[in-house]
Amino acid sequence: MTESERLDATFTALADPTRRAILARLIEGEASVMELAEPFAMSQPAISKHLKMLERAGLISRGRDAQRRPCRIEGEALKAATGWLEQYRKVWEGNFRRLDALLDDLQSTAGRPERDN
Repeated sequence: MTESERLDATFTALADPTRRAILARLIEGEASVMELAEPFAMSQPAISKHLKMLERAGLISRGRDAQRRPCRIEGEALKAATGWLEQYRKVWEGNFRRLDALLDDLQSTAGRPERDN
């Protein structure tokens, strides 16, 4: 999978509120599919589809512990998405600094009386 495809998969997975809620739960520690399904009004197969999408995006991994398949959050995909977003944050911060300077300049010239020529 290319870097662009990985970012697409990450942002697609994060676009759904159920998947974001699953990730928020996994921040607390690993959990089984049944534990993850508990707060949602949906079937276990529906939760499994969400988990598969999160797993494909690299946001979670699933292990095997006897009969249990615990899910855990993985940070690498989020780190890559954060790095990508960080580039744009820097651009916007630069734009805001320039806008602040322009507004300061406009405010200081607006406070000066006009001269008659």
